[in-house]
Amino acid sequence: MESSTRKRTYFALMGTCVVLILLAWNVVRFWSTTAAVVMSVVAAVLPPTAAILGNLGSLDRSAPPTGDVLRHDPDR
Repeated sequence: MESSTRKRTYFALMGTCVVLILLAWNVVRFWSTTAAVVMSVVAAVLPPTAAILGNLGSLDRSAPPTGDVLRHDPDR
């Protein structure tokens, strides 16, 4: 994944998390406490998911070269 796509995904999920929490405990709780709790549980799962998706593929570019790459010599 591209860095910009990963960043957009991360911020979209974290923004959704904040909106869910705010809606759950400022609006929805007046009509259904159960719905507010369910929204909070979903919001609790989003930050780890956002972190995983936000870092997906970033290690590929930052990892040190493996032994196969080091042994490859195009002049041989």
